[in-house]
Amino acid sequence: PFPLLSRLEAADNELEELGAGIASLPALKSLDVANNRLRELPTALADCPRLKEANFRGNQLKDKRLEKMVNGCQMKAILEYLRAGGRGKGKADAAREEARKKKREKQQQKDGGDGEQDELEEASKLLVKVLHVSENAAPLVVKVSPGVKDVRSFIVCCVLKGVNLEPGNALKRFLSAQTKLHEDICEKRTAATIATHDLQSIKAPLTYDVRPPDELKIVPLGRKEIKAKDLLRQLQLEAEEQRKQKKRQNVSGLHKYLQLLDGKDNYPCLVDAEGVVISFPPITNSEKTKVRKDTRDLFLEVTSDTSLQICKDVMDTLILKIAELNRFTMENKEESGWGNESDALCGPVNLNPRRNVQAADVVLAVEQVRVVDMDGNLKVLYPSKTDLATVSSLLTIIR
Repeated sequence: PFPLLSRLEAADNELEELGAGIASLPALKSLDVANNRLRELPTALADCPRLKEANFRGNQLKDKRLEKMVNGCQMKAILEYLRAGGRGKGKADAAREEARKKKREKQQQKDGGDGEQDELEEASKLLVKVLHVSENAAPLVVKVSPGVKDVRSFIVCCVLKGVNLEPGNALKRFLSAQTKLHEDICEKRTAATIATHDLQSIKAPLTYDVRPPDELKIVPLGRKEIKAKDLLRQLQLEAEEQRKQKKRQNVSGLHKYLQLLDGKDNYPCLVDAEGVVISFPPITNSEKTKVRKDTRDLFLEVTSDTSLQICKDVMDTLILKIAELNRFTMENKEESGWGNESDALCGPVNLNPRRNVQAADVVLAVEQVRVVDMDGNLKVLYPSKTDLATVSSLLTIIR
């Protein structure tokens, strides 16, 4: 029923059985069923023609040899073991193995040959190079004040170099992608909030701080400088007016996020070296660091009052979406406009592998940013060695 499903994540779900029906997922490449209650792994896994990655750790398997294998062996060895029938079962029945072999070959032929298909997929992966702090003479640093702990504790940042927002509707698609991420993975900004800035407009170092509503001043996107408490009051009035005009129960845009600050004595903000507030999460960014068509380098910021891992997961996905947009822009560089915005980055771009696009033309560079406390002690470094793993099947990471 899911012919295009390539990635299945079902870790920590108390699953007791993984059925043979797993083999009916012809596009499955990545499977995560870690930390469940599985006692056996079906031999049908060996019939998944494109399965390359799997995580079975944390399951009490009856076959102890197989349990050791899933903790240390490559996927290919595990599949070969299952294909052979597993320990104590001897070699798999010849007729059954032959039938499986034919099924795999048939699927490979359908894909245009397994080796060729893998090469095409690898070639169409999006390239992202990580630039380490040690390689930068003046790395950007974000200092965190103790006050954020009780307001919005977590922040993850990085610099993304090499974006191309100039052609056609590229900038609109970029903004549309953020809106969609805020609705989906950010859970309407309740889990996390994204802010993107033009790096050239930022004066480092930055400070992640808190201020009282009547002291926090910002120049919001498309507006004049205003105090945070007056901005929220203004947005609430706008929301009420909008609701009356459209005769609707719900409000849209920034207005639906106002309640996220209810009951807060202080509001979070990101401040540059000149004392200018460039971000007021989860409400708005500053006009000063607004991303424009000629922006080439971005400062990316994700904040949350839920967890650090959510910030990292959202940042991983944001980088993937921007990489997809960059590739799309490159492949359509001669066109002045593309469709309407509803299709903007809803998923991985459907690339035509026959197109001759040079990898060097679409590589992005992610520069690490250190988040430290006021004494300079490291709190977060992104991306670290373990980051970007959630999108590794769609990105080629050059570390």
